[in-house]
Amino acid sequence: MTETSSSITYANRPWIKHYDTGIPQTLNYPDVPLHHFLRQIAHTHPQAPALLTTAKLPLVGRLTHRLTYAELDQFSDAFAAYLIANGQKKGDRVAIIMPNCAAFAIVFYGILKAGGVVAATNPTYPPDKMAHQIADSGAETAIVTSLFYKTIKNIQPQTQLKKIVVSNIKEYLPPLAKALFTLTRDKKDGHAVDPLAAHDVWLQNVLTKYRGHRVQIDVKADDLALFQYTGGTTGVAKAAVAQHKALVANTIQMDAFLKILGIPGSEHIYLGAVPMFHVYGLVVLLSSSVYQGSQIVLIPNARDIDEVIDCIDFYKPTMLPGVPALYNAINNHPRVLSKEVSLASLKFCFSGSAPLPFSTRQEFERLSGSKLREGFGMSEAPTATHVNPLTRDPRQGSIGLPLPDMDMRIVSLDDGVTDVPVGEVGELIISGPNVMMGYHHMPTETSNALREANGKHWLYTGDIARMDEDGYFYIVDRKKDMALIGGFNVYPTVIEDVIKNHPAVLEVGVAAVPHPEKEGQEALKAWIVLKPNASATEKEIIAHCAAKLAPYEVPRRIVFIKELPKTAVGKTLRRELIRLETDSR
Repeated sequence: MTETSSSITYANRPWIKHYDTGIPQTLNYPDVPLHHFLRQIAHTHPQAPALLTTAKLPLVGRLTHRLTYAELDQFSDAFAAYLIANGQKKGDRVAIIMPNCAAFAIVFYGILKAGGVVAATNPTYPPDKMAHQIADSGAETAIVTSLFYKTIKNIQPQTQLKKIVVSNIKEYLPPLAKALFTLTRDKKDGHAVDPLAAHDVWLQNVLTKYRGHRVQIDVKADDLALFQYTGGTTGVAKAAVAQHKALVANTIQMDAFLKILGIPGSEHIYLGAVPMFHVYGLVVLLSSSVYQGSQIVLIPNARDIDEVIDCIDFYKPTMLPGVPALYNAINNHPRVLSKEVSLASLKFCFSGSAPLPFSTRQEFERLSGSKLREGFGMSEAPTATHVNPLTRDPRQGSIGLPLPDMDMRIVSLDDGVTDVPVGEVGELIISGPNVMMGYHHMPTETSNALREANGKHWLYTGDIARMDEDGYFYIVDRKKDMALIGGFNVYPTVIEDVIKNHPAVLEVGVAAVPHPEKEGQEALKAWIVLKPNASATEKEIIAHCAAKLAPYEVPRRIVFIKELPKTAVGKTLRRELIRLETDSR
């Protein structure tokens, strides 16, 4: 006898039946801090390479510097000793303002070993946004790459920062590449800083001075580990506060999913293109790689798609956590299309941070032969909560199945309490071992996001979603992005999915803007990036939408642009699109 939809409930966890063979429904989580995994792998495989810093030189070719797990452990010990010697107390926040580089991993683990809390910030943020996050965190120490040192000094009076530790991006380059960088790019590109201001120090001087030191701070699994700022797509950023045990849990959840590949972790090479200052890169890239004893090929700037393609060609990575925009760029790169560069080394690729178009996944899998699976996560549950199975065909438009030990419900948009029937839309709420403690210094926002019911703490995601009868989840849109058009609820993501299937469209963003003719009402507008050498007209796009959408869902205002405004991990900034519209009036 088969289950009917009326007999299926969220409490039954119907998704478990559709897990890949070998994935348990529950896992064991050690009562340890996150840096325990680094200590462990440095003890068992000290000479295994952890971080690869790379550069390509004219007439020479590509060179590599390999930082071993023993060195990563020792250098982070030295940095922890520096922090303690300079007054760092357990629970103090420390800011990191760096792209993907070896120094990021060193100071990240050093902060944790000293009992500190990491508050990482996008180094390319506008100064006022950066200042807000650093000031809000209360950090008194910041680690920054030298390219952004001047920016930090300019905003320092707006923060509590007392000391800045500076690292040059060249520090872990291979010797020849480092020398050439010093001669040709250091001063020209703004990396050289001489001298540092009083009280500021160079990271390499710190690591030399405290080399061999090992601090003995008793860091517990319940202690705070991370301030992950979120809300960049909707307004003022909030610091989602995570304990060590939340990061440990999510690292182990991801590992359980990846183990079914049957490849030892030491054989995995990650292409490190997602930024580690974002929780996606911090957990799915850095923490997962360290837990498995894998290697990361560091990509400081994933927008340099030529460098990404060249590193795929040279290092033959097996794992690529990415975003749809990256996969789109890889799919359309001339060296890939001409088959000059093979993607065949890739075994598994994970897409997050934005909806993955079916056509993008299909083309990438055709070109690579690997599996590209869409997942879902949040800064408030750092980071992954759902992923599509590896051994089954992913369901089009689905973010996949909840990870082990995760509970999910879809509740009414009207009361936020009542479970809606399976298949109907409502707000996605989450409970699990990786959920945050709350938002720093924001009690109202915390009480809105975290609520208790049936003996569990539930995170209200703000995402409108549905679950099918097999436990696959589908994100319809953000609650804040839902538009009211002609009295109907309209979801911009649904419209974007339709427009993305037009053969000429590379990317699209849809948002509701003030109606130009009807005061107090909204109208839909689409901003479209076309594929290289492709063309389309406004009428063609409208006709394409009209064939697949209800009349009130069809955007009547179309504009073609060169690039969509995005976050560092590829989410379209709809509020920036709306700002473009209002600024043009």
